[in-house]
Parts: sequence; structure tokens; C-alpha cells
Amino acid sequence: MTATLRNRVTGASSLDDFQTPPAALDILLPYLTKFDMIWECACGNGNLVNALRANDYKVIGTDKEYDFITSPPPADVKCIVTNPPYSLKNEFVARCFVLGLPFALLMPLSALEGKERQVFYRQSGLQLIIPDKRFHFACPEKVQGRESNSWFATAWFCHGLSLPRDLLFVETKAGRIA
Repeated sequence: MTATLRNRVTGASSLDDFQTPPAALDILLPYLTKFDMIWECACGNGNLVNALRANDYKVIGTDKEYDFITSPPPADVKCIVTNPPYSLKNEFVARCFVLGLPFALLMPLSALEGKERQVFYRQSGLQLIIPDKRFHFACPEKVQGRESNSWFATAWFCHGLSLPRDLLFVETKAGRIA
């Protein structure tokens, strides 16, 4: 791993520190089969790990201490569910495809932009679960002058989950976006 990439993975950039609200998992759960073991490889404070466990999933949570980009997955992992650091979204998507495991990555809709990404997604068979509301991410500090709020839209970028359609527009549960 290059020094620049290592700094980005291990650094404390506030631009990558968006802690996922557990409610973001609500729209994924109907499509997430009971895999033997799920890997939350960018777990941060553990919001998704705790929410998955509360729904009776077995989960391994790792974060900056584990190099997701170059290291093999933990033993027995069958699926990846995470909100990756956005500065490394391309690397995380590519790594998920290399590992060949089903995955769901919560990423900003802007991750759809760009000719190369679109070609890659089209060839790879990427599917999206798109909520009808923005999720409120917890941030440790102001980011670009904003408090923790929903200033960008996200979707679950999925592969290998056998979704019924490539684009699923779903309703979030009332009162469960924050």
C-alpha cells in the first residue's frame, strides 16, 4: 500500500468519518439473507455491527486496524456490509468485486458519477437500494461548516444479494431516518 493510501486509510480525516445511523440498515434487511457471517470492514463506532447483531446476524467488525484493501477477509465471512470511507469508495468497490463476496456498501449517490465508474458498474452488475429520504450521519465535528445532518443522498450499492430489480426505490420507516 502506498504511503498516501495508508495515510488515507489510517488517518483521521473528518471527510471520511460519517457514522451510519442504524436506521439505514432497515431498508437493506429485507434483501439481506441470513449469511453465516457478515463482515463490517469499516465499522467505526459499531453502529451497523450492533444493528445487525440486534437483528440476529453474526458479524465481524473491523476498522482502521485492519487493511481491507490488501488483507484477506477474516475466516468464514460470507458477505460484506459497510459504509466505507468515501475517499476510498472506488478502492472498496473494486476490492469487494475482487473478493467475490456478496456486498452492500452505503455510499453517496455521487458515486454513480463518472464514465469509468458507470462502465464498471454496468459490466459488474451493480444493483442499488435507494431510500426515499436522506439519512442523518453522526459526525464528530463540523464538516465543511455543517453540523451532523443529511446534506447528501446515499444508496446501498449491492452485488450478489439477488435483488428483484437493479434499482429499488424504497420507503424508509417513519421516524427512523436519524
